[in-house]
Amino acid sequence: MKVLFIATVTMHITSFHIPYLKWFKEQGWEVHVATYGDDAIPYCDKKHDLAIQRSPFRFSNIKAYFQLKKILKNEKYDIIHGHTPMGGVLTRLCGKPHKKAGTRVLYTAHGFHFCKGAPLLNWLLYYPMEKWLSRYTDALITINQEDYHLASQKMKAKKTYYIPGIGVDTAKFENPAVDRESKRKELGIPPDATVLISVGELTKRKNHQTAIKAVSKIKNDNVYYIICGQGELHESLQSLCKALGMEHRVLFLGHRTDVVDLLHMSDVFVFPSRQEGLPVALMEAMAAGLPCVASNIRGNVDLIEHGKGGFLCNVNDVGEYSRAIEEMINKRDMGTYNQTLMQKFDLAVVMRQMEAIYREQQ
Repeated sequence: MKVLFIATVTMHITSFHIPYLKWFKEQGWEVHVATYGDDAIPYCDKKHDLAIQRSPFRFSNIKAYFQLKKILKNEKYDIIHGHTPMGGVLTRLCGKPHKKAGTRVLYTAHGFHFCKGAPLLNWLLYYPMEKWLSRYTDALITINQEDYHLASQKMKAKKTYYIPGIGVDTAKFENPAVDRESKRKELGIPPDATVLISVGELTKRKNHQTAIKAVSKIKNDNVYYIICGQGELHESLQSLCKALGMEHRVLFLGHRTDVVDLLHMSDVFVFPSRQEGLPVALMEAMAAGLPCVASNIRGNVDLIEHGKGGFLCNVNDVGEYSRAIEEMINKRDMGTYNQTLMQKFDLAVVMRQMEAIYREQQ
């Protein structure tokens, strides 16, 4: 038996799907992966390099289409499972002719590009494409309630499933051996400060500028804001901090390998993103026991219960975020609620559900 995972970049597979590759190997399957990128992948018997790109307008995706057609013809898989939008498109276009021979075609939507509040262009471009391709999909897997209800009502997949995300190893975030005071000293933060933290790429989608403006309205010089992530907006966000007189209280930490420690060093998680599927960064913060201030969008509303585990704010409402953060500083017990809630999003729980789906397709 052979399975192929397909995604735009190798990092997507190594970040989110290694437990599933491992599970297939333990069942005696031959495991292949097709992505762009040469990084080594654990539990992978064969890596296929595709010219696939994230943007649907890149000419190289045509090359990737023919590459994948050749791979499927030569390898003859029992299951092919697409991830990421372009990975899902190519999986189903190329997989369609092989369905008659028994190949099962799966696609996990990690967040449709069309959703409530999404630009009209997204609906005009991505919705018709997803609806058309769904008829060639044996299992369409969604990870938030909004996508699940839309897919169930509008798409034509043979079966549509909801699972609570890709799974978070909640045990990793419980009671780590971190010295809060030493960690803060390492970053130049006073031991008695209130520390806000965000984790996410420095891009327009993550909306860090709204959070920075919100923090600038809090008249308390002992409130610090740390941001973990890289991206093209790094310089402009730093300029914004300088213009607001916040350059000494907003720390840009770049890519970090100690996020667990940083979460436990902090007091409140801030997540003002404009668009998400079911955000791993927010789930990890909840698993670490942090109260959260997040945008009132798809995915976030599946996780944060307003007034219990945190507050949900209108995406661009600076004043609303500022008021929520100030109130949250005095309600840190909400983090315990989040930690309990995250048990149903635990990796072991999600894996059992995915295993059941895979077994149905065999």
